[in-house]
Parts: sequence; structure tokens; C-alpha cells
Amino acid sequence: MPLLLSLLSSVAITLAWLWFFVRRDRHPEPLWLLARTFAWGMLAWVIAAALGAALDRVLPASLVAAVVGVLFTAVVEEGFKFVAATTAITELDFDEPMDGLVYAVTAALGFALMENLTYTLGFGSGAGAWHALVATLAHALFSAPQGYALGGLHWRRGRRWVAQGLILSVALHAVFNSLLGPGGWVELAALASVVLVMVLLARRYYLTFEAHAREYGPSEHFLRRQASRSPDRKLG
Repeated sequence: MPLLLSLLSSVAITLAWLWFFVRRDRHPEPLWLLARTFAWGMLAWVIAAALGAALDRVLPASLVAAVVGVLFTAVVEEGFKFVAATTAITELDFDEPMDGLVYAVTAALGFALMENLTYTLGFGSGAGAWHALVATLAHALFSAPQGYALGGLHWRRGRRWVAQGLILSVALHAVFNSLLGPGGWVELAALASVVLVMVLLARRYYLTFEAHAREYGPSEHFLRRQASRSPDRKLG
């Protein structure tokens, strides 16, 4: 029973954060596309975990190997989360800058859910609960810079802009992971500072895109989609 409750708690925490981030979208995305992006995020974790396990088998136990492992994990996990998010950008519903953040965070939370469920099954309900509380929000915040970069595609920003967003996500992930584990007040303060930076960045990104949505309003595609669902639409 404790294990089942922990697994259900991971699902509940993930869905709660998904609602928290997606609700900021003034022009909501279709549920089917959010669900598909979430599923791609879950698959991204499976691939990233397999690559991480393969690396663990070949790297010797050393400080250099630990550093390589942290960097490799950040690059692979953020890279595959990014790929999962980009599965939405060719859809017509990817029609305003805010959508970059929405789909990046959605993919990240799908990734986090698979990680949390696997962690719980492997290490027990107690460890799984703590992991879900920390890792779920962390993955969403890691992906905020790449979501901002994807949103910039609507402003005709190029590949360099997107690459910068992805690199920032990788850097935040790597620094965060390197500060985890036993440590003193200095390490704890540094970790708290990294989290604060990520929160402030995410807040800035959301406020920027919200201002854009207020100024320019919904896209024509969004208005057509809403009209097609209206019970008052004319039949003809």
C-alpha cells in the first residue's frame, strides 16, 4: 500500500505542476496535443535512461568520470526533452510564443513522471516521495529556457537562438545535479541560489509571453478552433 500511494502521489504532483504551468496560457492548447507531448516526454526518459545506464557500465569510478557523468546526464536528458517538445512545433496549434514554454514544460513533466515512477519502484516509497517533490519541479524549470527559445520562433529567431536556450537548460541541469548530495551550508546555499535563478528565469519568460498574448490576442487558428467548438455555430 505505501508503494502504491507513493506512485499515485508522483502522478498527482506531476499533474498539479502541469496544471500550474499550463494555466498561464491565455489561449489554451488542445488536450490531445498536450497529452501527446507528455507521452513523448515519457519516452524521452526511457531513451535517456538507457544511454545513462550504458555510460555507467563503461566509465570507471573516478572524479573525472563523475564530472563526465553529470555533463552527459544533463546533455542527454535536456536534449531528449527538447526533441519531445519539438514534436509539437509543426502543428497548427503551435501558434503563439507562449506555446514554446507550454510544450517544453509538458514534455519535461512527462519525462519527470517516468523518472519518478522508476525511482520509486527501485528505491521504495520514502525515497520516491522525496524524489518526486524535488525532481518534478526541477525538470520543468530546467526546460524553461529551451521553451522560451522555442517560443522565439514566432519572432523569427533562428537556430542560434534555440541553441542558446538549450545550452542554458543543460548548464542549469548540470550545475543543479553537481550540487545534490551530502554537503554543508555552502552547498545548500548554492543549490538554493540555482533554484532561485531558475524560478526567476521561468517567471520572466512567462510574463514576457503573457504580455505578448495580451497585446496581440489569440491567433486566427485559435479563434477558428474555438468557433468550431461553439454550440452556436451555424450548420451548413
